[in-house]
Amino acid sequence: MDSRISGHTGLLALIGSPVGHSGSPAMYNYSFARLGLDYVYVAFDIGEDQVKDAIDAMKTFRMRGMNVTMPCKTAVCQYMDHLSPAAQIIGAVNTIVNDNGVLTGHMTDGEGFVRNLADHGVEVKNKKITIAGGGGAATAIQVQCALDGASAISIFNRKDAFFHRTLETAEKIRKAVPGCQVEVYDIADTDKLTEEIHSSQIFVNGTVVGMKPMDGESVVKDLSAFYPGLVVADVVYNPEETRLLREAKAAGCTCIGGKGMLLWQGVAAFKLYTGQDMPVQEVKERFFS
Repeated sequence: MDSRISGHTGLLALIGSPVGHSGSPAMYNYSFARLGLDYVYVAFDIGEDQVKDAIDAMKTFRMRGMNVTMPCKTAVCQYMDHLSPAAQIIGAVNTIVNDNGVLTGHMTDGEGFVRNLADHGVEVKNKKITIAGGGGAATAIQVQCALDGASAISIFNRKDAFFHRTLETAEKIRKAVPGCQVEVYDIADTDKLTEEIHSSQIFVNGTVVGMKPMDGESVVKDLSAFYPGLVVADVVYNPEETRLLREAKAAGCTCIGGKGMLLWQGVAAFKLYTGQDMPVQEVKERFFS
């Protein structure tokens, strides 16, 4: 690392909190070295109240870009000069590209999900997709699937104080992509969830259900919802095989875990920063196997 840092080395970073567990620095720095690119990638643990200072520093240090994780994804939007179509609909940013002081905010989480499906031979175009969840990951997936040609999206979320946000997202998707039919339901309605999964080609868990300490739980209570040929994808990556995926696999479904989404959202951001393709196969074997 030291031998390749010079007075010309460009800086990129991850901001958010916590970031100490992130695998992004290792993935990016390996890729920079492998491709001979004069960049270095670090992580800065900052809170939401420090976002403005971080963006000012980005401009001052002429950083090429930043990845943004929680709790800063929404707060950075107000400091962007431009937003990608997905970031604009979602109202959040996870990748910032600095072009000579002009900042463009992107959201690659949804693209990472779609590209992970494609890596497993699954396309979203012209498919009906049922998605559980209305949080950040689920919203990014909903928006990107619509932008990439899904014919219909059924969203299931808890009918709590934040349910209106899911309804607002659905309306934004309808306006941005009129050809995609979007409906929102209460996730407590098990019969409706089963019905919508049955009429879908892809089901996605975009919630934290299945992640420790909820690793013994699943968003799907009625196992008759599963059928052979249904694609079941989970954003949870720890554990790699959730209860949802185990039960879906036993029913003959094609199952896709959440680990690949992390890889492919990074691949998309890498392309935005450098204009080059990350050495995906090597990164996959080195950091995701």
